[in-house]
Amino acid sequence: MAAAAAGLSWRRVSSFTGPVPRSRHGHRAVAIRELVIIFGGGNEGIADELHVYNTATNQWFLPAVRGDIPPGCAAHGFVCDGTRILVFGGMVEYGRYSNDLYELQASRWLWKKVKPQAPSTGSPPCPRLGHSFSLYGNKCYLFGGLANESEDSNNNVPRYLNDFYELELQHGSGVVGWSIPVTKGILPSPRESHTAIVYCRKDLGNPKMYIFGGMCGCRLNDLWELDIETMTWSRPETKGTVPLPRSLHTANVIGNKMYVFGGWVPQSAGGEISAHDGEWKCTGSFSYLNLDTTEWIGLISDCQEDKSNLLPGPRAGHCAVAVGTRLYIWSGRDGYRKAWNNQVCCKDLWYLDTEKPPAPSQVQLIRATTNSFQVKWDEVPTVEGYLLQLHADSPVPSAAGIPGTGAPETSMLSSQGGSSLHQTPQSLTSVPCPEMKVDHPSQANNVIPNNVQVSLSSNSLLKIEGKEKVAAPENKITQETMKNHADATGFKESNAPSLLPVCTSSPQTSANVGELHDLDKRTVMPDASVSSTVSSTQTMVTQQAVKTESSSTNGAVVKDETSLTTFNSKSEAAETAYIMPSTRVNTGQTNDSHSSKTPQRQMALVKARDRQWYDVGIFKNNSAVVSQFYLLPEETLSNSNKLESADVPDYRLLKKQDLFPGTVYRFRVAAINGCGVGPFSKVSEFKTCIPGFPGAPSTVKITKSVDCIHLSWEPPASPSGNILEYSAYLAIRSTQLQENPNQLVFMRIYCGLKTSCIVTAAQLSNAHVDYTSRPAIVFRISAKNERGYGPATQVRWLQDMKTSSSK
Repeated sequence: MAAAAAGLSWRRVSSFTGPVPRSRHGHRAVAIRELVIIFGGGNEGIADELHVYNTATNQWFLPAVRGDIPPGCAAHGFVCDGTRILVFGGMVEYGRYSNDLYELQASRWLWKKVKPQAPSTGSPPCPRLGHSFSLYGNKCYLFGGLANESEDSNNNVPRYLNDFYELELQHGSGVVGWSIPVTKGILPSPRESHTAIVYCRKDLGNPKMYIFGGMCGCRLNDLWELDIETMTWSRPETKGTVPLPRSLHTANVIGNKMYVFGGWVPQSAGGEISAHDGEWKCTGSFSYLNLDTTEWIGLISDCQEDKSNLLPGPRAGHCAVAVGTRLYIWSGRDGYRKAWNNQVCCKDLWYLDTEKPPAPSQVQLIRATTNSFQVKWDEVPTVEGYLLQLHADSPVPSAAGIPGTGAPETSMLSSQGGSSLHQTPQSLTSVPCPEMKVDHPSQANNVIPNNVQVSLSSNSLLKIEGKEKVAAPENKITQETMKNHADATGFKESNAPSLLPVCTSSPQTSANVGELHDLDKRTVMPDASVSSTVSSTQTMVTQQAVKTESSSTNGAVVKDETSLTTFNSKSEAAETAYIMPSTRVNTGQTNDSHSSKTPQRQMALVKARDRQWYDVGIFKNNSAVVSQFYLLPEETLSNSNKLESADVPDYRLLKKQDLFPGTVYRFRVAAINGCGVGPFSKVSEFKTCIPGFPGAPSTVKITKSVDCIHLSWEPPASPSGNILEYSAYLAIRSTQLQENPNQLVFMRIYCGLKTSCIVTAAQLSNAHVDYTSRPAIVFRISAKNERGYGPATQVRWLQDMKTSSSK
């Protein structure tokens, strides 16, 4: 559900699956990638379970935690450092507070009670609740809270605190100890149930902590700043309207803004704010502080009533957490029912996209036919759909498909699927392939259906930075580091379920590209990615997944075994993408699968070289089968550039244009969230197939022996006639690589009718190790029929290069 309030579009999450936690207040939440992890809080007793919500799959689950499981607590400190979480203090039962410190290794769901050293001067923090606990670098900063002066938990004597501690962390696991920093300036006044965030400006690199509001007998709305480098407290001057005094609110940093939501605020009477000892109420007000300009901007006022249920209701003691640029809010209490003298807790989960999504990666080709493409792109977190557009060139003349004499701009994949790579335990690489099991809702296709409001993506996977990943029952992950990084040539590594081998091509040759991992005789399927003029035939889907890279090739293949073949790797090659099984789009269903109620977007009119971009459609997931595109009416085109934003047209009313064989098409894609359509990706070019040439060999297998490797493959599923011979090539070291590192040089190591060959140790000793992504030895295999050679299947055999651990 959405509401337009101050330009905001809140959405209430519904239809989630799994064990939903009971409503509560005083709980805390952190995010590890797309996982929201919630602990503690109370409502008819203090909760001690750890709940996890996967924002990508819309699932709740209860991980099986072990170790020193902490007791339930509320109003505690809760911070996340990579994949470990620290819990400090809180109320463990009425009137009894804690100063215990626990660490959770979320990669193993392992709890451990840690005992930091006491400060060299002074005492360690006393038991407390309602304190702030903030992380920056390898330090946690503890400020304030509420202590009980009485030793009798039934006789609560509150004492508000303004002490300030620093907790040094050990790398990965464990802590060093507490210290009491020497600070300058005036300390903030004692308080509890305040908020504290840390923000570091990119241009200045000067980290600062901001404390806002809280409770000290009365509620506060003062803002305090701590310069962490100089340990100096100050009261920054602010512009705009300061939010009302409040406590039990939340504050989250997204970009350069501190978003403040909810809490207890003064009850207004006749337009006047009550005195400090007057009535108080929960609020649904929403503001942000621009941390660069220190200006307050009100988004939802304290007095704004929302009777349409299109905004989160008033609440305090809720949790709020940022997942990317999306803000999630869950539960909390909405006040007291005085007749019953008890608190009423909310059960709802909301999110708000705070800015438009970034541009996705370039569109990448999975397969092509004479009149269709299957394409994909990198998944963008927390989006509701993708707008895919194309621009068509006029048909391109075909060329002979013979290596050495100019191959066609085609790249054909067999229907057998991708390169299935078998390795023995003696494989040269030790990169594990993650085994992931993800439950998906039933999806007939990837296109947003008519009259259905887009909600959370249902098929994203857990992707964790660092050497340890969070492992949920639905996400079984090895210890392999899941780092995504672009190298100098624009490639990006990815670790996710893959569908198909890649097709890449250039004006003269093309290849299917996959990566080989040490899987000990497991069959794996390379991913698909490409950025150049390419095409391929159909390919089937298998269940296994590997990491892959894209590459683009250029140059001629020669037949002499001792001759060298050069291929240029284009620097603008596409990045690899995450793609899920069972997400193939049935283009035949797209005619009535687009809705005028899909998220609003800007109808940009592109006039570069008189090009017109046409909509392929809006897709929920990050892949699509494209066989048609929509022709917008001329009046729509002429008016679209005059509008800031416009509703997506009703595609059912538009004419469609089929794709043509042998034609170059340019693609771009943009992500859509509650704020609208983000910027478009870089442009990719693909070419539909030219009939008659053989497809690429498939199901490539590599088996390691003592002194050689066995390379085998399956014939193309689309031979387009009789296969006359196969050629296998190995990328070798060459002085040309020193002059142009992006230009791979290949030597043919096999030519014949057999679908297997032996690569000797002598040949391997001359192999070039490609570092465009992760170190790998590159093979290519192609088939020839009466018309000539078709595209090659390229396989990157990952190498365990201890000297290249940074790659």
